[in-house]
Amino acid sequence: MATTDPIADFLTRIRNAMMAGHHIVEIPSSNLKKRITEILYDQGYILKYKFDDEGVQGNIKIALKYKKNSKDPVIRKMGRISKPGLRKFSKCDDLPRIINGLGIAIVSTSKGVMTDKEARKNNVGGEVLCYVY
Repeated sequence: MATTDPIADFLTRIRNAMMAGHHIVEIPSSNLKKRITEILYDQGYILKYKFDDEGVQGNIKIALKYKKNSKDPVIRKMGRISKPGLRKFSKCDDLPRIINGLGIAIVSTSKGVMTDKEARKNNVGGEVLCYVY
């Protein structure tokens, strides 16, 4: 099934799996989703990931991370900022700070997809895709 907003679908699948208490979620793959998955892993929001490139599109398997001795997920909230109907672009000085730097905003720049902190360091702006904390 074709979706009009694949990034929102990616975030919703992760959010639904966390609320249901699943440990693994499987998502249809794309290069942008792969890069967002790598960023979530590097920032410590997910436990593991695996790219299965079998078939036409392939899948991403993500092992979700939960707090020790509880069923609370590490990701407390995640949401879409720039949508297909209303794109949100920011200069490097105007990039949003999520909870005063405790969370991350994922930004698509001319130098690739990166976090807001990396974009500020590289002095580039771009489309603010989503936030995670």
